[in-house]
Amino acid sequence: MFLAVARQGGLAAAAHSLTVNHTTVARRLSALESELGLRLVVRTTAGAALTPQGSEFLRYAERMEAETLAAEQSLHSLNGSVSGKVRLATREAFGAWLVCPKIHMLLQRHPDLMLELVSEARAVNLLKRDAELTVTLSYPSQNRVVVQKLTDYRLGLFASHGYLQEHGPIDSVDDLRNRDVIWYLDDVVDIEEQRYMQHIVTNSRAGFRASNILAQYVAMAAGVGVGIIPVYQAAQDPSLVRILPDEVEEMRTYWLSVHPDSQNLPNVRAVIDFLIEIVREKKHLF
Repeated sequence: MFLAVARQGGLAAAAHSLTVNHTTVARRLSALESELGLRLVVRTTAGAALTPQGSEFLRYAERMEAETLAAEQSLHSLNGSVSGKVRLATREAFGAWLVCPKIHMLLQRHPDLMLELVSEARAVNLLKRDAELTVTLSYPSQNRVVVQKLTDYRLGLFASHGYLQEHGPIDSVDDLRNRDVIWYLDDVVDIEEQRYMQHIVTNSRAGFRASNILAQYVAMAAGVGVGIIPVYQAAQDPSLVRILPDEVEEMRTYWLSVHPDSQNLPNVRAVIDFLIEIVREKKHLF
Protein backbone atom coordinates (compact mmCIF):
# COMPACT_ATOMS: atom_id res chain seq x y z
CA MET A 1 0.00 0.00 0.00
CA PHE A 2 2.93 2.32 0.63
CA LEU A 3 4.12 1.64 -2.93
CA ALA A 4 0.68 2.46 -4.32
CA VAL A 5 0.57 5.76 -2.41
CA ALA A 6 4.06 6.65 -3.60
CA ARG A 7 3.28 5.81 -7.21
CA GLN A 8 -0.20 7.28 -7.40
CA GLY A 9 0.60 10.45 -5.47
CA GLY A 10 -2.33 10.20 -3.09
CA LEU A 11 -4.28 7.93 -0.77
CA ALA A 12 -7.50 8.05 -2.77
CA ALA A 13 -5.73 7.24 -6.04
CA ALA A 14 -3.82 4.44 -4.33
CA ALA A 15 -7.05 3.00 -2.93
CA HIS A 16 -8.62 3.09 -6.41
CA SER A 17 -5.64 1.31 -7.97
CA LEU A 18 -5.78 -1.40 -5.29
CA THR A 19 -9.60 -1.61 -5.32
CA VAL A 20 -9.79 -1.09 -1.57
CA ASN A 21 -11.32 1.55 0.66
CA HIS A 22 -9.53 4.88 1.17
CA THR A 23 -9.65 4.46 4.95
CA THR A 24 -7.99 1.05 4.65
CA VAL A 25 -5.00 2.59 2.89
CA ALA A 26 -4.78 5.40 5.46
CA ARG A 27 -4.95 2.96 8.36
CA ARG A 28 -2.31 0.61 6.93
CA LEU A 29 0.01 3.49 6.07
CA SER A 30 -0.31 4.90 9.58
CA ALA A 31 0.45 1.47 11.02
CA LEU A 32 3.60 1.21 8.88
CA GLU A 33 4.78 4.65 9.96
CA SER A 34 4.06 3.82 13.59
CA GLU A 35 6.04 0.57 13.38
CA LEU A 36 9.01 2.34 11.78
CA GLY A 37 8.71 5.37 14.05
CA LEU A 38 9.04 7.64 11.01
CA ARG A 39 6.82 9.84 8.87
CA LEU A 40 6.95 8.48 5.33
CA VAL A 41 4.18 10.47 3.68
CA VAL A 42 2.89 13.98 4.13
CA ARG A 43 -0.84 14.26 3.41
CA THR A 44 -1.87 17.43 1.59
CA THR A 45 -5.05 18.73 -0.01
CA ALA A 46 -3.48 17.92 -3.39
CA GLY A 47 -2.66 14.32 -2.46
CA ALA A 48 0.40 12.94 -0.75
CA ALA A 49 4.14 13.57 -0.96
CA LEU A 50 7.02 11.46 0.28
CA THR A 51 9.23 12.75 3.05
CA PRO A 52 13.00 12.28 2.67
CA GLN A 53 12.63 9.14 4.77
CA GLY A 54 9.77 8.03 2.53
CA SER A 55 11.86 8.50 -0.61
CA GLU A 56 14.65 6.43 0.93
CA PHE A 57 12.22 3.72 2.05
CA LEU A 58 10.74 3.64 -1.47
CA ARG A 59 14.01 2.29 -2.89
CA TYR A 60 13.95 -0.65 -0.51
CA ALA A 61 10.21 -1.24 -0.92
CA GLU A 62 10.63 -1.51 -4.69
CA ARG A 63 13.44 -4.02 -4.22
CA MET A 64 11.25 -6.04 -1.85
CA GLU A 65 8.47 -6.03 -4.44
CA ALA A 66 10.84 -7.10 -7.22
CA GLU A 67 12.22 -9.94 -5.13
CA THR A 68 8.72 -11.11 -4.22
CA LEU A 69 7.69 -11.18 -7.89
CA ALA A 70 10.89 -12.96 -8.85
CA ALA A 71 10.44 -15.55 -6.08
CA GLU A 72 6.88 -16.29 -7.16
CA GLN A 73 7.89 -16.74 -10.80
CA SER A 74 10.95 -18.80 -9.88
CA LEU A 75 8.86 -21.23 -7.84
CA HIS A 76 6.40 -21.69 -10.69
CA SER A 77 9.20 -22.14 -13.22
CA LEU A 78 10.66 -25.05 -11.24
CA ASN A 79 7.97 -27.30 -12.68
CA GLY A 80 8.36 -25.79 -16.13
CA SER A 81 5.18 -23.71 -16.01
CA VAL A 82 4.74 -20.04 -16.81
CA SER A 83 1.91 -18.43 -14.91
CA GLY A 84 0.59 -15.22 -13.50
CA LYS A 85 -0.72 -11.97 -14.94
CA VAL A 86 1.13 -9.77 -17.42
CA ARG A 87 -0.33 -6.42 -18.43
CA LEU A 88 0.65 -5.18 -21.87
CA ALA A 89 -0.16 -1.59 -22.89
CA THR A 90 0.04 -0.97 -26.62
CA ARG A 91 -1.03 1.36 -29.34
CA GLU A 92 -4.54 0.32 -30.36
CA ALA A 93 -3.54 -0.73 -33.89
CA PHE A 94 -0.69 -2.91 -32.64
CA GLY A 95 -2.90 -4.54 -30.04
CA ALA A 96 -5.93 -5.17 -32.26
CA TRP A 97 -4.19 -6.11 -35.51
CA LEU A 98 -1.02 -7.85 -34.36
CA VAL A 99 -1.51 -9.13 -30.81
CA CYS A 100 -5.17 -10.19 -30.66
CA PRO A 101 -5.19 -12.47 -33.73
CA LYS A 102 -2.30 -14.49 -32.23
CA ILE A 103 -3.16 -14.59 -28.53
CA HIS A 104 -4.27 -18.21 -28.85
CA MET A 105 -0.65 -19.17 -29.66
CA LEU A 106 0.57 -17.66 -26.39
CA LEU A 107 -2.17 -19.27 -24.29
CA GLN A 108 -1.71 -22.67 -25.89
CA ARG A 109 1.92 -22.61 -24.82
CA HIS A 110 1.21 -21.19 -21.37
CA PRO A 111 -2.34 -22.04 -20.23
CA ASP A 112 -1.75 -20.58 -16.77
CA LEU A 113 -0.62 -17.21 -18.11
CA MET A 114 -3.10 -14.33 -18.11
CA LEU A 115 -2.43 -11.54 -20.62
CA GLU A 116 -4.15 -8.21 -20.00
CA LEU A 117 -4.19 -5.86 -22.99
CA VAL A 118 -4.55 -2.12 -22.45
CA SER A 119 -4.98 -0.39 -25.80
CA GLU A 120 -3.57 2.93 -24.68
CA ALA A 121 0.13 3.11 -24.01
CA ARG A 122 0.58 6.86 -23.57
CA ALA A 123 -0.90 7.14 -20.07
CA VAL A 124 0.88 4.04 -18.73
CA ASN A 125 3.88 4.45 -16.42
CA LEU A 126 6.05 1.34 -16.11
CA LEU A 127 7.89 2.74 -13.11
CA LYS A 128 4.57 3.02 -11.29
CA ARG A 129 3.82 -0.59 -12.25
CA ASP A 130 0.80 0.41 -14.33
CA ALA A 131 1.86 -2.42 -16.66
CA GLU A 132 4.75 -4.80 -17.18
CA LEU A 133 5.22 -3.97 -20.87
CA THR A 134 4.42 -1.12 -23.24
CA VAL A 135 4.55 -0.75 -27.01
CA THR A 136 4.78 2.90 -28.03
CA LEU A 137 5.37 4.98 -31.15
CA SER A 138 7.93 7.28 -29.57
CA TYR A 139 11.11 6.31 -27.75
CA PRO A 140 10.21 6.26 -24.04
CA SER A 141 11.34 9.24 -21.98
CA GLN A 142 11.65 7.22 -18.75
CA ASN A 143 15.36 6.57 -18.36
CA ARG A 144 15.05 3.58 -16.02
CA VAL A 145 13.10 1.32 -18.35
CA VAL A 146 14.64 -1.23 -20.72
CA VAL A 147 13.81 -0.43 -24.35
CA GLN A 148 14.18 -2.36 -27.57
CA LYS A 149 13.05 -1.65 -31.09
CA LEU A 150 10.37 -4.05 -32.27
CA THR A 151 10.01 -2.94 -35.88
CA ASP A 152 9.62 -0.11 -38.34
CA TYR A 153 6.35 -0.04 -40.23
CA ARG A 154 4.79 1.96 -43.06
CA LEU A 155 1.65 4.07 -43.19
CA GLY A 156 -0.16 4.53 -46.47
CA LEU A 157 -3.26 5.95 -48.08
CA PHE A 158 -6.11 3.52 -48.79
CA ALA A 159 -9.71 3.42 -49.99
CA SER A 160 -12.20 0.67 -50.71
CA HIS A 161 -12.88 -0.65 -54.21
CA GLY A 162 -16.46 0.55 -53.84
CA TYR A 163 -15.41 4.09 -52.96
CA LEU A 164 -13.12 4.37 -55.97
CA GLN A 165 -15.75 2.94 -58.31
CA GLU A 166 -18.28 5.50 -57.09
CA HIS A 167 -16.03 8.55 -56.93
CA GLY A 168 -13.37 7.74 -59.49
CA PRO A 169 -9.62 7.13 -59.25
CA ILE A 170 -7.15 9.32 -57.37
CA ASP A 171 -4.15 10.12 -59.55
CA SER A 172 -2.40 12.83 -57.52
CA VAL A 173 -2.31 14.42 -54.09
CA ASP A 174 -4.20 17.39 -55.54
CA ASP A 175 -7.14 15.10 -56.28
CA LEU A 176 -7.63 14.70 -52.54
CA ARG A 177 -8.92 18.28 -52.33
CA ASN A 178 -12.27 16.99 -53.55
CA ARG A 179 -12.29 13.77 -51.51
CA ASP A 180 -13.27 12.93 -47.97
CA VAL A 181 -10.20 11.92 -45.95
CA ILE A 182 -10.94 9.98 -42.77
CA TRP A 183 -8.88 11.23 -39.85
CA TYR A 184 -8.58 11.78 -36.10
CA LEU A 185 -10.52 14.36 -34.15
CA ASP A 186 -8.34 17.47 -33.93
CA ASP A 187 -8.43 17.54 -30.13
CA VAL A 188 -7.12 13.98 -29.76
CA VAL A 189 -4.11 14.39 -32.04
CA ASP A 190 -1.80 15.14 -29.15
CA ILE A 191 1.44 13.38 -30.06
CA GLU A 192 3.74 14.14 -32.95
CA GLU A 193 3.54 10.61 -34.33
CA GLN A 194 -0.17 11.15 -35.07
CA ARG A 195 0.46 14.33 -37.06
CA TYR A 196 1.77 12.42 -40.06
CA MET A 197 0.21 13.43 -43.35
CA GLN A 198 -1.54 16.37 -41.68
CA HIS A 199 -1.00 18.35 -44.89
CA ILE A 200 -3.12 15.82 -46.78
CA VAL A 201 -5.96 16.12 -44.30
CA THR A 202 -5.78 19.92 -44.25
CA ASN A 203 -6.04 20.11 -48.04
CA SER A 204 -8.88 17.60 -48.33
CA ARG A 205 -12.61 17.95 -47.98
CA ALA A 206 -13.91 17.65 -44.41
CA GLY A 207 -14.82 14.01 -43.98
CA PHE A 208 -15.43 11.51 -41.21
CA ARG A 209 -13.46 11.97 -37.99
CA ALA A 210 -12.96 9.41 -35.21
CA SER A 211 -10.91 9.27 -32.03
CA ASN A 212 -9.40 5.86 -32.80
CA ILE A 213 -7.90 4.17 -35.82
CA LEU A 214 -10.11 1.09 -35.58
CA ALA A 215 -13.24 3.16 -36.25
CA GLN A 216 -11.44 4.89 -39.11
CA TYR A 217 -10.56 1.53 -40.62
CA VAL A 218 -14.12 0.23 -40.47
CA ALA A 219 -15.44 3.45 -42.06
CA MET A 220 -12.81 3.24 -44.80
CA ALA A 221 -13.66 -0.38 -45.60
CA ALA A 222 -17.34 0.63 -45.76
CA GLY A 223 -16.58 3.18 -48.47
CA VAL A 224 -16.93 6.35 -46.40
CA GLY A 225 -13.69 7.88 -47.68
CA VAL A 226 -9.92 7.70 -48.02
CA GLY A 227 -7.93 6.72 -44.94
CA ILE A 228 -4.39 6.54 -43.59
CA ILE A 229 -3.58 3.27 -41.84
CA PRO A 230 -0.66 0.86 -41.37
CA VAL A 231 0.23 -1.00 -44.56
CA TYR A 232 0.60 -4.27 -42.62
CA GLN A 233 -3.15 -4.29 -41.90
CA ALA A 234 -4.49 -2.87 -45.16
CA ALA A 235 -2.38 -5.25 -47.24
CA GLN A 236 -4.33 -8.16 -45.75
CA ASP A 237 -7.74 -6.68 -46.58
CA PRO A 238 -8.78 -7.44 -50.18
CA SER A 239 -11.49 -4.78 -50.02
CA LEU A 240 -8.89 -2.00 -49.84
CA VAL A 241 -6.74 -0.45 -52.56
CA ARG A 242 -3.56 1.47 -51.89
CA ILE A 243 -3.51 5.00 -53.33
CA LEU A 244 -0.42 6.92 -54.49
CA PRO A 245 2.10 4.52 -52.94
CA ASP A 246 5.05 6.41 -54.43
CA GLU A 247 3.87 9.78 -53.12
CA VAL A 248 2.20 9.07 -49.80
CA GLU A 249 4.10 6.97 -47.29
CA GLU A 250 5.39 7.50 -43.77
CA MET A 251 7.66 5.29 -41.70
CA ARG A 252 7.05 4.79 -37.99
CA THR A 253 8.56 2.60 -35.26
CA TYR A 254 7.15 0.43 -32.50
CA TRP A 255 9.24 0.49 -29.28
CA LEU A 256 8.91 -2.21 -26.61
CA SER A 257 9.65 -1.19 -23.02
CA VAL A 258 9.81 -3.20 -19.81
CA HIS A 259 10.61 -2.41 -16.18
CA PRO A 260 14.19 -3.56 -15.45
CA ASP A 261 13.02 -5.60 -12.46
CA SER A 262 10.50 -7.49 -14.62
CA GLN A 263 12.40 -8.21 -17.81
CA ASN A 264 13.70 -11.62 -16.70
CA LEU A 265 10.56 -12.89 -14.99
CA PRO A 266 9.41 -16.04 -16.85
CA ASN A 267 5.89 -14.76 -17.52
CA VAL A 268 7.07 -11.37 -18.78
CA ARG A 269 9.81 -13.02 -20.85
CA ALA A 270 7.20 -15.29 -22.43
CA VAL A 271 5.16 -12.29 -23.57
CA ILE A 272 8.26 -10.48 -24.87
CA ASP A 273 9.23 -13.54 -26.91
CA PHE A 274 5.65 -13.78 -28.19
CA LEU A 275 5.69 -10.14 -29.36
CA ILE A 276 9.01 -10.57 -31.12
CA GLU A 277 7.69 -13.70 -32.82
CA ILE A 278 4.49 -12.14 -34.17
CA VAL A 279 6.40 -9.13 -35.47
CA ARG A 280 8.94 -11.39 -37.18
CA GLU A 281 6.10 -13.39 -38.74
CA LYS A 282 4.60 -10.25 -40.34
CA LYS A 283 7.94 -8.72 -41.29
CA HIS A 284 7.18 -8.93 -45.03
CA LEU A 285 4.15 -6.67 -44.53
CA PHE A 286 5.82 -3.89 -42.56
